[in-house]
Amino acid sequence: MITYEYPFNERIRTLLRLEDLYEKFTFFLHQQHPLQHHVALSTIFEMLEVAGRADLKSDLLQELERQKQTLIGFRSNPNVLPERLDAILAELDRSSSALMAAQGKTGQNVRDNEWLMSIRGRTIIPGGACEFDLPSYYAWQQRSPQQRFNDISSWFAPLAPLFDAINIVLRLLRESGRSVKTIAQNGSYQQMLQGKVYQMLRLTIDESLGAIPEMSANKYMLWVRFTSQDGDMKPKSFENDVPFELTLCNF
Repeated sequence: MITYEYPFNERIRTLLRLEDLYEKFTFFLHQQHPLQHHVALSTIFEMLEVAGRADLKSDLLQELERQKQTLIGFRSNPNVLPERLDAILAELDRSSSALMAAQGKTGQNVRDNEWLMSIRGRTIIPGGACEFDLPSYYAWQQRSPQQRFNDISSWFAPLAPLFDAINIVLRLLRESGRSVKTIAQNGSYQQMLQGKVYQMLRLTIDESLGAIPEMSANKYMLWVRFTSQDGDMKPKSFENDVPFELTLCNF
């Protein structure tokens, strides 16, 4: 099964992009080759570009506090496990405290590092980080994998609270939805939303069907059109019925 996600607004779109970059960063950070660590470092630069919005930190703090107050309201619900609720509330408190303690603009420690900024400036240019362009960077790449790992981890460390908060917010958002099984007749599906606001659409489909969803939505309606692709050919409409699982998520 494959799950596709579609954000309904720019805020969730930004969080999903940062989550994707974090997964990429984590993978390449734990590899050994200098070229793989180059990708990890380049990914930090990409994170700074996406997270450059001045209000991202405050948005996350507000959302964490809102989720905390919502969950506190469940204390009197007999169907909620107190231990589970307390664990989530403690996690929200830890994340909020760490994010509030993070000083300055997101990634300011990287921006203040002239050496890293010189690498960032060269990586924008195709092939710009060659050894003859950045000999000091090439020398750093010859260090042991553990040394490179430690350096990259220390450069990323001030960003960690931001990504912890993103992880919590997106997890709670995904858990908020209720899945419904449905069928796209002749590869097409529409649903009226009656003006109800959602944050994200999740669609799960059997990989073996070979159907690829193209999604769009607004506060009135969502559309899903399935296509198929064979080799280098342009995607074409999938004309068979497609069973799938639909989840609309909202805080």
